[in-house]
Order: sequence, then structure tokens, then C-alpha cells
Amino acid sequence: MSSPEAILQLAHGYWGSRALLAAVELGLFTELAEGPLDLGAVSERLSLHPRGARDFLDALVALGMLERADGLYSNTADTDLFLDRNKPSYVGGLLEMASQRLYRIWDALPEALRTGRRQSESNDEHDFFAALYADPARLESFLSAMTGLSHAAGAAIAAKFPFDRYESVLDVGCAQGAAPVALAKAHPHLTATGFDLPPVGPIFDRYVARHGLEDRVSFHGGDFFKDPLPSADVIVMGHILHDWGLDEKKQLIAKAYDALPPGGGFIAYEALIDDERRANAFGLLMSVTMLLETEAGFDFTGADARGWYEDAGFENVGVAHLNGPDSMVFGFKPA
Repeated sequence: MSSPEAILQLAHGYWGSRALLAAVELGLFTELAEGPLDLGAVSERLSLHPRGARDFLDALVALGMLERADGLYSNTADTDLFLDRNKPSYVGGLLEMASQRLYRIWDALPEALRTGRRQSESNDEHDFFAALYADPARLESFLSAMTGLSHAAGAAIAAKFPFDRYESVLDVGCAQGAAPVALAKAHPHLTATGFDLPPVGPIFDRYVARHGLEDRVSFHGGDFFKDPLPSADVIVMGHILHDWGLDEKKQLIAKAYDALPPGGGFIAYEALIDDERRANAFGLLMSVTMLLETEAGFDFTGADARGWYEDAGFENVGVAHLNGPDSMVFGFKPA
């Protein structure tokens, strides 16, 4: 017998996501990382009103985000690892951005679908990235969110790409530096450079210093559309290409090709859409997010990217899954 259950669950999916985002924004998982707490202690530490606190915490238990035993709430293994702000594995910066910005912007999806126009706070008369980089507090929050995306991806790239052949790597659009730090940690022979707009420099340097890698990881300020890319044996772009329209995507791929030495490698990693465009809902919805956030950005399939790489001159182009929703497309400049 037919049932509307799946439809209703999807339609109300925002209930669970908003509960999780609120918990991250409130710092719940960071508090519980210090040890289990009862309802009263959680409420006191987070300044929760008694009317909603119990239902909120028990909903997170039911959603698999918390555990409860003998009246004490605690993190699950995953929320303790990934949602404690004091751990390097923290991905909550991305969730904080979702809570504070993206949740509201997604409310404008019908308008975006009717007009094709972005709905972010910058709107049409301002460049999104110029506005973002002009506000130090917003910039640091955004870069922290990007670290949540890039930390695990960088470690996976380090394991799956043949860095033993190379001596240097450049991360274009490096944010805080999560990917170059992960690569440098995994391969002690590598030197790494982060390339981003100049306001990122001090934030990048602080992140690198926390990991004690100042001797091998450095920052180079510039605009990757206007300025030449620093030289390196391998160039990486993480969650960069999807911000731009097709012409800009091809321009960045060609720019990477021109900057590489013969035999050099180019890696772009994104939440790639599956080639059949029917299975990876996350990748497809990320592309819808680009509709909401950018002037012309969109996500793409591995097959799309292979064609762009080959048009630029790269050979031995391949696609490899990294972790979670992310995969990398890699290619090599002929030797």
C-alpha cells in the first residue's frame, strides 16, 4: 500500500538539520567533550530555557547525535571527533556558516529558481567575495568553514596522489591552510604554498604556526584571476571551480596548466556530481547552493571535468573518491 511517509520525512527534514545546527552554534558538543552532563548542567552552561531543553536534547539522542545513559547526555564517537571546537578534526565551522547564513539564504530558493539570480546578502550590485573579504569577522568564520571541508580531503589527497615524485605543492584558494598543512604533515619532503587574497595571510599564518610548519608552509597573496600563480610541481584547487561559470572554470584550469612544469600535476577536488546525475544528492544540492550564492557557479560531474582537463592539455586524467561527498579530478602536464 502506498504511503506518503518518505515524502513527509523529506519535507520535514529541516527540523533535524536545524536542531543539529543550533546545537553546534550553541557549543553543545564542545561542552560535552569535557564529559557527560545531566539536563540541568547542560541547561545552565548553555543558558537553555527549561521549556524546550529536554525535548531538544532528547531529539538529538533520537537523531543519533547524542547518547543518554542514566540521565547523563554525552557525545557520540562522531560528534565528539568532528563537532568539538577544540579538536583539529572539527568540521563545525561549516555548520556554523550553514546556521548563520545558508539556512536563511535557502529560504529564497523559489526566487532563485524563477530568476536565476543569486540570493546571498551581496546580491547583484556587490561582488560576494569582495564583500566577504572586506569584513574580518565574516572572513575568519568563512575560512574556518572551509577548513571543515578541506582538512579530511587534504589527508585523503596526501594518501592517494603520488607526491613522492614531487617536491612542492601550491594550494590555490587555500583559506586557513588546512590542505597544505595536511599535505606537508603527510609528506615531510614537501614544501607547500597557500595562494589566496592578501587579507587571508595573517589567518593562514596563525593556522600554520599552530601546526609548527612555518619552515615548510608559506603564504603568497594574490588574485588567481589577475595575478600569475606561484611556481610549484603540483597545483591544488579545493572547492574553487564550482564558484564560477564555465568560462572561468576553463580559464583557471588553463592557468594551472600554464603554471606547471612538464610532468607537473593538477588536482581539483569538489563534491562531484555522479556522471548519471541521479545518485549524489549532496553534490546536486551543492550546485543549487551555488545558484543561491554566486553569479554563475555550478557543480559538475567527473566526466565534465575530464573533458575540461583534456581540452587544456592534461593527460592521464582520472577521478578518485576522497571521503564523504568529495572526490578529486587529477591530471598531468605532458613531460
